[in-house]
Amino acid sequence: MIKNKSIFAAALAALVFVASPVLAQEAKHGVEIQKQPWSFAGIFGTYDEHQLQRGFQVFREVCASCHSARLLAFRNLSEQGGPVFSEAQVKALAAEYEIADSDAVDGVRPGVAADHWPAPFASEREAREANGGALPPDFSVIAKARGTTQPFPWWILNYFTGYSEGGPDYIHALLTGYHDEAPAGTEDFPEDKYYNEVFPGYAIGMAPPLQDGQVTYEGEGFPQTAEQYARDVSAFLMWVAEPHLIERKETGFKVILFLVLFAGLMWLVKQKLWSRVEH
Repeated sequence: MIKNKSIFAAALAALVFVASPVLAQEAKHGVEIQKQPWSFAGIFGTYDEHQLQRGFQVFREVCASCHSARLLAFRNLSEQGGPVFSEAQVKALAAEYEIADSDAVDGVRPGVAADHWPAPFASEREAREANGGALPPDFSVIAKARGTTQPFPWWILNYFTGYSEGGPDYIHALLTGYHDEAPAGTEDFPEDKYYNEVFPGYAIGMAPPLQDGQVTYEGEGFPQTAEQYARDVSAFLMWVAEPHLIERKETGFKVILFLVLFAGLMWLVKQKLWSRVEH
């Protein structure tokens, strides 16, 4: 009996040790971040090409004025699995930007498809001066650098569902988590900050970036609201951070299928080899 109690106590202590960082992280947020119905969620999920195109439009017209995406090349926008713009569209888009080049006349030249997305500021110092001392993060892998937490023990289920959309869930919640003013009872809230129920500490230096009607989508069928903009740009940033997500899922599925078939084959071999052995 004593031995069983000791084992149970050790197991309980291990669970508390594992769960405590998760619970501590969850406590930093004022609200629980909800999972969103992404097209790329789950084992067989794929990116929505049209959503990525809309998300790129939001990124270009709103986010790119402050945030860089140094790992994103213009030519990536024409690759399969992404927004899939035509090569002509990508070349025309790149040519709209000036790229610093010491070999070019006057030190700049029109962009080409092989160039990476130009940063909005020439240096970190310039970026901080333009944003009140804050440094806007690079958006290349922001969807992988951010994430969400869930109360113990529900996060264990993520291992079985293949959940990897914490970054987009967080970005969407952050972009839609602004309040016009800090709630009553909030003491000593900085006057130069904005209240966001998702951001750790609630005080964020970035003003609400999205407003209804701010970006004009071509065609009909999609609301031009801040919530829709947040959803589309979150999906686009997930693709920027992991452009080969679909190929990785396909490879993983093939590997699992192979292992299952291989295990079945080994079982048949074992049955054949030991069928004549007396037990």
